[in-house]
Amino acid sequence: MSLEAQARARTHQPCAACRMLRRRCDSSCILAPYFPCNEIEKFAGVHKVFGASNVIKMIQMVEETNREDAAKALVYEATARIRDPVYGSTGAIFQLQKMVQELKMQLESTKARVLELQQQKNQLLGILLNVNHLDLLSPIDHGGSFSLDYDDSMAYDPSKFPVESDWIF
Repeated sequence: MSLEAQARARTHQPCAACRMLRRRCDSSCILAPYFPCNEIEKFAGVHKVFGASNVIKMIQMVEETNREDAAKALVYEATARIRDPVYGSTGAIFQLQKMVQELKMQLESTKARVLELQQQKNQLLGILLNVNHLDLLSPIDHGGSFSLDYDDSMAYDPSKFPVESDWIF
């Protein structure tokens, strides 16, 4: 072994899997890229649920380009299994589907309420327009015609209504 290889071997830290299993971790360790030395909790959960040899087999079965996703899925499923031993991630999926259904029902209820309020608003506006229409037409309606001509019947006549004042003009 060359000095360079020895130096690399000494500086290479074991992956979380090898550290937990107390194995020697070399550069060909299949778990090292997916369980770095600082993520020992992730591997502990995966190991508890699936076992180390099963994890290695599952990762080897997957194409190399998809192995990282497979390792993430194993961590997710292991975490879900630890949280809910019976249903695992399926329980979380069912819970989310139930929540989606409840939200859909709530949305439909809200849409119905909005439609109802819009109809009430339209009815009130219709009533208000009819009342305003009648109020505007009734005092100035002279046989169906509207006129802005000057009406001198309302003019001030000083002979009829004398104003008493002490003002001097």
